[in-house]
Amino acid sequence: MSQHQDFQSFMKARQHAASAYVSGNAAPLARVVAHESPATFMGPGGGTVQGADAVWSRYEHDAQLFEPGSTTEFEILDMAAGDTVAYWTGYQKAQAHMKGQEKTIPMTLRVTEVFRLEGDAWKLVHRHADPLAEPGAKKP
Repeated sequence: MSQHQDFQSFMKARQHAASAYVSGNAAPLARVVAHESPATFMGPGGGTVQGADAVWSRYEHDAQLFEPGSTTEFEILDMAAGDTVAYWTGYQKAQAHMKGQEKTIPMTLRVTEVFRLEGDAWKLVHRHADPLAEPGAKKP
């Protein structure tokens, strides 16, 4: 099996991890994130987290902001895999139940994720996600 085919199969596990995450469960994400540095996270609220331990800690913390019943899906615009590095870019769309909020919050994020092959497993080493600007919104 080529790395590209293997990466396509891996992306099914990545989607499952994202679905669990937006329902408050970070455990499936633990199986696909890098636990060895370097790793980075540029989240939708701004800022940058560096180092595998700090990134994982942030993911664990942020998953607790969601409640069960949220949904998410990836809309992949492009993805590719080489021998040791892979990526996807596109949109992550969610209907999120957030703790302390009565209404479901619709979210559309622009996302780029980068993975490296560790042993025989793809691991998330970089995630950059930011809110999709509404059409017609003025640029800063």
